[in-house]
Amino acid sequence: MWRRRVVLALQILAGLVVLAFAVLAITVYVSESQLPSYDELKSSPNGQMIRVHAADGTVIVSLGPSYGEWLPYDRIPLVMREAMVSVEDRRFRSHIGVDPIGLARSIRFAFNNRGNGRRLQGASTITQQVARTIFLSNKYTYGRKGREALIALALERKFSKDQILELYLNKVYFGGGAYGIDAASRRFFGHGAETLSLAEAAIVAGLVKAPSAYSPTADAEAAVGRAGVVIGLMRETGAITAEQAAEANPKDVKLAPEPRQNSVRYFTDWALPQLEVLIDETQRPLEVWTTLDLGMQRAADTAIRANAPSGAQGALVAIDRDGAVRAMVGGTDYVSSIYNRATQAQRQPGSAFKLFVYLAALEAGHKPEDSIVDEPITIDGWSPRNDSRRNSGAVSLRTAFAYSLNTIAAKLGQEVGFATVADMARRFGITTKVNTHPSMVLGTSDVRLIDMTRAFASVGNKGVAVTPYGITKVTASGETIYAQTIDTSHVLVAPYVAAQMTDLLQTTVNTGTGRAAQIGRPVAGKTGTTTSSKDGWFLGFSSGLTTGVWMGRDDAKPIAGLHGGTAPARAFAAFMKVAVANRPVEQFDTKVTLPEYQLEPDQESYFG
Repeated sequence: MWRRRVVLALQILAGLVVLAFAVLAITVYVSESQLPSYDELKSSPNGQMIRVHAADGTVIVSLGPSYGEWLPYDRIPLVMREAMVSVEDRRFRSHIGVDPIGLARSIRFAFNNRGNGRRLQGASTITQQVARTIFLSNKYTYGRKGREALIALALERKFSKDQILELYLNKVYFGGGAYGIDAASRRFFGHGAETLSLAEAAIVAGLVKAPSAYSPTADAEAAVGRAGVVIGLMRETGAITAEQAAEANPKDVKLAPEPRQNSVRYFTDWALPQLEVLIDETQRPLEVWTTLDLGMQRAADTAIRANAPSGAQGALVAIDRDGAVRAMVGGTDYVSSIYNRATQAQRQPGSAFKLFVYLAALEAGHKPEDSIVDEPITIDGWSPRNDSRRNSGAVSLRTAFAYSLNTIAAKLGQEVGFATVADMARRFGITTKVNTHPSMVLGTSDVRLIDMTRAFASVGNKGVAVTPYGITKVTASGETIYAQTIDTSHVLVAPYVAAQMTDLLQTTVNTGTGRAAQIGRPVAGKTGTTTSSKDGWFLGFSSGLTTGVWMGRDDAKPIAGLHGGTAPARAFAAFMKVAVANRPVEQFDTKVTLPEYQLEPDQESYFG
């Protein structure tokens, strides 16, 4: 009896398998019949064009596909064909569009790494990549992978292997906006793809896996290492001899000189990735309008270049009162370093962090004219000293802040609580980790320049949160698909706290450590200097514009003479004189209206 059941079950299973193959065959046949002709596939567009506009409408960057000459199969160098097949799909000549062996290996990889969020690795054949490049998006879903496989099977039925490889090599993305091997060869080596050497072909083939990570212009060491892997695979598959592999040295490849870039790219590198959040996925050409003020950007670039100490880097961010980023410089030279120190670098802010200490103290009830004693203090074994190495006795909070007295900051931090100071920093937009050790009041936690600038902007905005943004509008085919809206409902501190803080900041520029930041109109700001002059900061606002400046070395080595009140303050002043020249002079509203619980009655009357 049980044998009959087993036989029946096997028959049913076999029938289901046959049915599944029949359905698959029909689906592939239908897909094949719907495929465009080869000439139509060759002319299908790749990539997405994006034009980026400054605030005045000027096009500042055009991003999108760059195409070289279409190379027929017989004009593509053999080393290029073999390099790509070796690294991307070594069984390309034998599979039917989907590689069962590679798929099995990928499934095993996914099973062994289940639960850690890692996807199937290396499962896509060259044919599947052609299907994805021409017909699908790069968004990873299992449904897309299924469609990709079906289209790959149909492509293999309709076109030859040589045609598929020709499509692939002329259409795949290699980074830097280059689609196809000819565009990539011209982009990176300065010549067409027909003359690619073995080492050059290995570099190009290595780009497909991760174009930005293995770009020879962005990370030469990574590109050379990846090319070495490609050459090793070519030797392993028999595409080249051991002698050829030994002679090919990717380190000797000469790259084409990089076209000059300006500091605008720091801004676009920061702003454009936000499109993934702001709009739904689309392949339509996009027009992106931004907040960037070209006049301010030029002034920012000049200010950083002219004032950064020799061997040091510098960064600047300027934010309008509504959060619009008007200028951004992430380094002294974008060509030599695309690392954006305005948005990516995390450095200690020194005394600039006292903004949050005093905000917490003012919110707790202190006033600028309160008297506090500047004297030696020890907290949990930590004994801060003033920069002057002297103590001044009884001083007002205004004086303590203006001259950046460390002992007073330590006293205030201890009084209100170091956790309270950390919470205040987070409330004002500090996104990096803030420690709660006593020394934190002197700025020992790493922060980002854009976050610190945002915090100062929120103080200047009377305690209402300012959120930096760079994109105002996005259109596709004339249709507006995104428009920026401003949220003014998030109040961080009461207006009287912001007014008192602004008063303290203005005193710092008028008579304290920030005097070099004076520009002939009201300025409120704060200096910051870290131990051994490794970092110098100045952050401040005037006429509705808040600007933050950082200077230092990437390797965090000391810089002789660097203080927040020197080069950073001078760069701030040089920039702001240009940036606010056409804005009306604004006096700060430092009139304080205290809440009832802080008002002292003149006289108490008793009736009864």
